[in-house]
Amino acid sequence: MSDGRINRTQWRALIAAGLGWGFDGLDGYLYILVAIPFVTQLLDKQAPDAEVILKASIIQAVFLVGWAVGGAVFGRIGDRLGRARTLTLTILTYALFTGAAFFATEWWHLLIFRFIAALGIGGEWAAGSALVSEMLHKRHRAWASATLQSCYMLGMIAASLTAGWMKGLEPRYVFLVGVLPAFLVLWIRWAVPEPEEWKGAAEREGMPGVGALFAPAMRRTTLLVIALTSIALTTVWGFLYFAPQAIRAMPEVAGWGREEVNALVMRVTIVFLIVNIVANYFATYLAKWVGYRAAFLVMLGGSAAAFLIGFRQPPSLASITLVTCAASFFALGVFGIFPLYVPPLFPTLIRTLGAGFTYNVGRLAAALGTLYGGVISAKAGGPSAAIWWLGLLYLPGLVVALMMPELTDAAREKRGADEGAGTL
Repeated sequence: MSDGRINRTQWRALIAAGLGWGFDGLDGYLYILVAIPFVTQLLDKQAPDAEVILKASIIQAVFLVGWAVGGAVFGRIGDRLGRARTLTLTILTYALFTGAAFFATEWWHLLIFRFIAALGIGGEWAAGSALVSEMLHKRHRAWASATLQSCYMLGMIAASLTAGWMKGLEPRYVFLVGVLPAFLVLWIRWAVPEPEEWKGAAEREGMPGVGALFAPAMRRTTLLVIALTSIALTTVWGFLYFAPQAIRAMPEVAGWGREEVNALVMRVTIVFLIVNIVANYFATYLAKWVGYRAAFLVMLGGSAAAFLIGFRQPPSLASITLVTCAASFFALGVFGIFPLYVPPLFPTLIRTLGAGFTYNVGRLAAALGTLYGGVISAKAGGPSAAIWWLGLLYLPGLVVALMMPELTDAAREKRGADEGAGTL
């Protein structure tokens, strides 16, 4: 790896992580696309009402809690067991329990299945990002980070196409597609070894406790990453969850049939996700050129403008694509920076734990944000109002961005030298 070229093993690691993230996006977004009609069916309602909206929001909130728990639990497993092994466990978990949602007959069945699936999805982010961070040369970090996040978006596009393809079937059938990632684990176990960096550290050093994340040398970094990811995740999941509902709530589509509305949701979603793929590369190369702190300021500032201007009033059929694309470019684009920014902030033997814990604890905040948005949507203004109110969180987010550590190649090399000398 000294000459910076990517060898076959590194390509396999990148492909494994990319496919894992892609299936993350597929399994994570399937529910959002069918949430209201499926929960309406499970509650035996003739049409969506306030109870349906609230319980659908509760399921999504519990999903995000599971995501946070999975990030922490599988993060610890990833530091002990290895990145590639943990990747296989997480993919198997979310694949099997996404498929299990097909068998739900009560709304709380769906809640349980989504929670367990989320454990795997949360753990996969930490394992995959650490695997790629430790395998690739520094010259490839910008495009690799953007590519990983774009794989997630491709998974979401696949979910949208799946929902569109199955628009004439009952909502539960879309979850059967979520079982497909289970077959990926066989290839990963055969093709992807553990990173040498992890193996060397595991042989040389004792495994630090979880408290190492809050040791004096790491405490500030840990708390700042938690704050930034909490704000970014709460707002973006508010957008992703309520945007399809905002489309369905537009007066212009009130007289449309279910299949026509579903087709519109699919088209708008695919367009703003494609825009986001462009944004991922913009954000990562912006961070490379001007630094991480400045890139976070640009992306969060753009997100604030997109949310607070675009959703100040409910969007119309003429404006929905523009406002969702603007929100997607900035609010989703910032996540292109995270995969290879967050893991190197932490020493090797708490890297997966640190990435999983700090990134995914933001899901807890996002869960509360989803419930808060669900209450607003049900009682005080609809889904567009929920997105607008959540967008106010970007204002303190700009303050947090100013305080984030600036990760440089020199800092990475110093950390590697310190670890080689046996220090944490």
